[in-house]
Amino acid sequence: MRDDEEMGRITLAQVAEKAGVSISTVSKVLNGRQDVAAPTRVKVERLLETHAYRRTARSSREAPLIEIVFHELDSIWAMELIRGVENVAKANQASVVLTESGTRHSPAPDWVEGVLQRRPIGVVLVFSALPQEVKQQLRSRSIPFVIVDPAGDPDPDVPSVGSANWNGGLAATRHLIELGHRRIGIITGPEDMLCSLARLDGYRSAMSMAGLEPGPGLVRYGDFHVEGGFDRAVEMLRLPEPPTAIFAGSDLQALGVLEAARVSGLRVPHDLSVVGYDDVPVARWSSPALTTVHQPLRQMAEEAAQMLLRLRTAEASATRLELATSLVVRNSTAAPAKRD
Repeated sequence: MRDDEEMGRITLAQVAEKAGVSISTVSKVLNGRQDVAAPTRVKVERLLETHAYRRTARSSREAPLIEIVFHELDSIWAMELIRGVENVAKANQASVVLTESGTRHSPAPDWVEGVLQRRPIGVVLVFSALPQEVKQQLRSRSIPFVIVDPAGDPDPDVPSVGSANWNGGLAATRHLIELGHRRIGIITGPEDMLCSLARLDGYRSAMSMAGLEPGPGLVRYGDFHVEGGFDRAVEMLRLPEPPTAIFAGSDLQALGVLEAARVSGLRVPHDLSVVGYDDVPVARWSSPALTTVHQPLRQMAEEAAQMLLRLRTAEASATRLELATSLVVRNSTAAPAKRD
């Protein structure tokens, strides 16, 4: 760590003097070392933030790594995001490190200490937001970051890559309406995720434009997993007036709907049409092959990684990029056997 690294008029020596600590202590805080007392760490971090400290010279210790951080790695769509980041990393002689941390909204507090020690060339985060202190810690160490597939509404100063969730929900529902379905159920994602609400809003808009109202019990919140799709679909199919079609807010939930139909003695698509969301590879191999909304997950990850590299080489402003979604029609949808 060089003592003359600075941003504006503040230097490490000045930060140390104002905090009443040694330069080596400030250096430890900058490098995410554990051997600094919590009150001292907070004091130094506040000074760094107040004076907008940021390295201008890159350390030779910087690792040729792009870090991608998920709150869970056990989903199929996570693999698509990983492949996208790997494509860009490989083209730029870098490797990819995977981290599982926190909730779907933000990484765990201890994650930042690890990333400061690893010193990657950038971080792709599959979250909706970052705490202000974490953003400042990363910026002061010149570690760029981008949020991909944001679950919420990222802060204006945070670069992000997402997709047209409202349009996707609209296209899926319109397809079912055009086939002749009137009782159309939806199993969207968690209620506290913006993408879930956007897909639901697209569904509601399509229904409203067709002069339709969702029947009682036909709007459900899921968890984007197979089990959640199965449980919510079973509940719908047991209604006095069950749906003739279900739009699931993820392909994994759609697989759960297919199983719920099977155990209920229903044939897809003859008795029940099913539409998924994401278009992960398994969607084309389900039985029947799944009609779904293609979300360009791999491209989203590639764009996020490329955005990181641009942020490293220039003082680029925060950018929000939204990629288009499209409907892929396969064999899980058809006209209802009996018109309503």
